[in-house]
Amino acid sequence: MTHITYFGYGSLVNTRTLGPDASAVAGMLHGWRREWRAWWPHDKTNMLMSVCTLTVFRKPNSAIRGVMVHEPADRLAVLDQRERRYLRVDGIGSQFRCDGDGQSVPEAAFLYEADAKIRRWGDENHPILQSYVDCVMAGFYDFWGEEGVRHFIETTDGWHAPMLADRAAPRYPRAQQIDPELLALFDRHLAKAGVEHMPT
Repeated sequence: MTHITYFGYGSLVNTRTLGPDASAVAGMLHGWRREWRAWWPHDKTNMLMSVCTLTVFRKPNSAIRGVMVHEPADRLAVLDQRERRYLRVDGIGSQFRCDGDGQSVPEAAFLYEADAKIRRWGDENHPILQSYVDCVMAGFYDFWGEEGVRHFIETTDGWHAPMLADRAAPRYPRAQQIDPELLALFDRHLAKAGVEHMPT
């Protein structure tokens, strides 16, 4: 069976959002950094259209934690739909270093980066979804504990955008059930970073 390998740096780090036959290896991708800098005009058919989402950009001497996901190639169409409005960037395998045993990944591994047409900072009309952040940080916590949460916040730009407090009624389609104590930990770290909330 043919497989694909790709790097997840946001919600894809949360393995509960992956396909049933996917496997994920934690590690560090060198030469990239994350940012909240992707939104496009609102479309009533998709509630994500009016909110700010994660992307990455090339940055020498920078590195971000994430996972290399390996799954059957017939899942590519599903993945492309999940990452619509993003472009595939191929050939990043050599920039990735697995945690622990240092196993290699295929050079053809790819990631998704926001199209230049939608690269805009978030604002009050295009906020970050709290339910989205919770999903992402739960994934980072599962792999790296509290250090993973800190790393995600510190290696992501764009926290000046307000966060929509939708935790009680999640607007993010892949929102997760998360332990209240873990949510409180997320909130403490986000408060230290100066993230501001706005009501739904």
